Amino acid sequence: MDTSQNTALLRALTELPGPLPARGVIHIAIRHTDRFTVVGNDLAQHPGLSTTAVGFAVRIQSLPQGTEVGIKALAARFPEGEKLIAAALRELEAHGYLQRARTRLPNGRIVTRTVFCNQPTALLRPRAAAAPPQLPPAARPITTHAQASEPTVKPEASPEPDPQPEPTPDPPAPLAAPPQAAAPPFVRLVPPPTAPKPPRPPLPRPRELTPELERISTALLSDLRHHAPQFTLSEEHVRELVPGVAAWLERDAHPDTIRHTLTINAPEPVNYPYQFVKHRLTVLLPPPLPGAHGLTPPPARRNPVTPFQTCDGCERAFRAPTPGHCRDCRTEDEQRATAA
Repeated sequence: MDTSQNTALLRALTELPGPLPARGVIHIAIRHTDRFTVVGNDLAQHPGLSTTAVGFAVRIQSLPQGTEVGIKALAARFPEGEKLIAAALRELEAHGYLQRARTRLPNGRIVTRTVFCNQPTALLRPRAAAAPPQLPPAARPITTHAQASEPTVKPEASPEPDPQPEPTPDPPAPLAAPPQAAAPPFVRLVPPPTAPKPPRPPLPRPRELTPELERISTALLSDLRHHAPQFTLSEEHVRELVPGVAAWLERDAHPDTIRHTLTINAPEPVNYPYQFVKHRLTVLLPPPLPGAHGLTPPPARRNPVTPFQTCDGCERAFRAPTPGHCRDCRTEDEQRATAA
């Protein structure tokens, strides 16, 4: 079998036109007539993609529409493992060749829809205007059967003056195509997968990292592996995460509460425990506890009530801030003083 294959290659080399290169690859290109896929050089020679990612891109591009291309489906079809396949798909997704999105079907089921594009850079260019429509058959010039079948008459030796032929009507002019409006430029509403992502928030830090806070934080982080083995942190990672735990302790968070928050509902397995703990310490940081003045309800605003007083003259009850005479007694006293 090997001898026949080598003989066939040597025979094909002798049939190549022109001088062959002294070194490097020599292509024997045989034209495909069926079962082939067109792959562009922008993918085959992409400088940022690994050979594994390029290979899986070609395999996905060759699959028919509607084929499952998830990690487990590709692992069942090809000999590569799930980790290698997942890394290749992430490369393709980062460079815009692949996009995965979760979609809810009309029956309520949630599925992952995968979209593959063989030229992602072409989506960013403005789209060309649509070609003008073809003229309908009725608008084209019509050649009558009589004109098509009219024989050519050769003049005789001594021809007589022929009568002037009747003028034939001109064919109808083709209808002018309606003017096409210029296509609007293509505007990408969704940022491409290769767009820079916003920076992550920094790890929280306490106002003052006291030796007591540092000791408790170090012990809490080092003890996480006793409660959840997947949270085994290195000594360097523990030192980097100590300020975040100290910020929680400074806000009166109990160590058991911090441990429960960091380990509850963790994925299986936790591939990067340092990044996972850092993320939860940052995004789940509780607010500082309010002080005594913050918990005291504001005093209720009440309208002042004028107390009742007893008139010193007629002993009738009336409202006044201080004891004295009522209005009638004050009026009578003023009248007496005026009369006197």
